[in-house]
Amino acid sequence: MTITEIASHAQAIIDEVERVIVGKRGTVRKAVLTLMCDGHVLLEDIPGVGKTTLAKALAKSIGGDFRRIQFTPDLLPSDVTGSSIFNQRESEFEFRPGPVFGNVVLVDEINRATPKTQSALLEAMEEKQVTTDGETRPLPRPFFVIATQNAIEMTGTYPLPEAQLDRFFSRLSLGYPERDEEAAILGQQQVAHPLELVTEVVSMATLQEIQTAVRDVFVHDTIRHYIVDVVRATRESNQFLMGASPRGSLHLMRAAQANAALSGHDFVRPDDVKEMASAVLGHRVLPRSELRAKGLTTEEVIQQLLDRVSAPVPVA
Repeated sequence: MTITEIASHAQAIIDEVERVIVGKRGTVRKAVLTLMCDGHVLLEDIPGVGKTTLAKALAKSIGGDFRRIQFTPDLLPSDVTGSSIFNQRESEFEFRPGPVFGNVVLVDEINRATPKTQSALLEAMEEKQVTTDGETRPLPRPFFVIATQNAIEMTGTYPLPEAQLDRFFSRLSLGYPERDEEAAILGQQQVAHPLELVTEVVSMATLQEIQTAVRDVFVHDTIRHYIVDVVRATRESNQFLMGASPRGSLHLMRAAQANAALSGHDFVRPDDVKEMASAVLGHRVLPRSELRAKGLTTEEVIQQLLDRVSAPVPVA
């Protein structure tokens, strides 16, 4: 698949999703980039800004099977992965797949389930498989998890451990719409929800081709070293107790490859790395408690680090 074809297909998904997600092109673009990289998204936001709608629109645009799991404190791991039920007619146990067996899986309020249930997603997200009753079962491909959590209301929640946060390719936020955008949303949904109009624009087979082709985007040695320098800067910063992991370096390179392809380039530029750094690294670092007192966000600190790390000069 050529770079032009990748860019065309990815842009078609973005355009289709934007029929229902108004004025959030940057977030939609990065969500599609994560999908192109075969990763998973953590959506941190307040209720009612369109997180579920974004997940459904992405699923419809690729013709995928959409599943939704509402995480609550009483949810069990088997409620996610599935369980074996005794079939009296056949006199044997048969496996009933859980809701994780889908192409696009929305895990709503992931931090409201217990750590034991949260951990049921670890193998699924990283290995694209589920092991129950001693048997390993592959998940459908493509497999894309969009998990949501409210970063403000933390009462009665179980914060995600660093090991699970690191499984997410990117962390995104939609935020409030602008005044005119919110008025447009009211107009769109006055009679019917525009989600009903979203159609398949890219097949799942084509999406898997895109996910494979993205890895072929050229990454020069100087760019690889630049990515490592950016990630190492998070580890050496006195603003963070913990920096990004080597998996963060790999995901940042993959995100830069996808961003380059979507922009119509067959090689990664320093700007591709800079554009994706906050989304890919922001949830992989552990900020110091005094950071908020200084009025700084994690993303702002990462931007400061990007300004300090010398970027390679593109060769004409």
